[in-house]
Amino acid sequence: MALLEVNDLQVYYGVIQALKGISFEVNEGEIIALIGANGAGKTTTLHALTGLIPKTGVIKYKGENITKLPGFKLVPMGIAHVPEGRRVFAHLTVLQNLKMGAYTRTDKKEIEDTLEMIYKRFPRLEERKNQMAGTLSGGEQQMLAMGRALMSHPKLIVMDEPSMGLSPIYVNEIFDIIQKINEDGTTVLLVEQNAKKALSIADRAYVLETGKIILSGDADDLLHNDQVRKAYLSE
Repeated sequence: MALLEVNDLQVYYGVIQALKGISFEVNEGEIIALIGANGAGKTTTLHALTGLIPKTGVIKYKGENITKLPGFKLVPMGIAHVPEGRRVFAHLTVLQNLKMGAYTRTDKKEIEDTLEMIYKRFPRLEERKNQMAGTLSGGEQQMLAMGRALMSHPKLIVMDEPSMGLSPIYVNEIFDIIQKINEDGTTVLLVEQNAKKALSIADRAYVLETGKIILSGDADDLLHNDQVRKAYLSE
């Protein structure tokens, strides 16, 4: 049984159909990449999955139908969302931001243990724990957004464009961290404009085009697929 199953997902913005009945699955332990051009429906897919917008179709998590559940009910179930643009709380400190990520948890010892793990994964966050989040660089804010999501101790983390606007050095660092998060046992669903980097770390991938999945398969196969290379991997 897949960790996440999506069947016939449809989303409308007024009369515009943004998602046209897409179906896919994410198995436990995988990194799954959703790639496609701007406007293909990638972010809409994540917003639909995490209960942020109305949709039709069926979404199952661990076999349970979560289609109608709002986002705040998904977090304690083990689903965390790292949104596009980081969305850190700029006027709170790094530490306060991280603790916000643990708002559904009650065991203080477990929260402190998770915080210690986050600091090991992101040493810069510990160095800047008392600094206002809005004063961090873009790459540091992305690390904070990822760390905040991990504070909820998710089984599945969905990430929306984690490399957007970052320098090449930070891009490489962020993708290394995503791999390590996955190796530590968290399943990852990754939406990413940088198709080459996404496919280089993913197990499988789906290609979205104008609200439809037009290709899917092993990430390495798609990395060498002529259609994908021409559309998304040109330098």
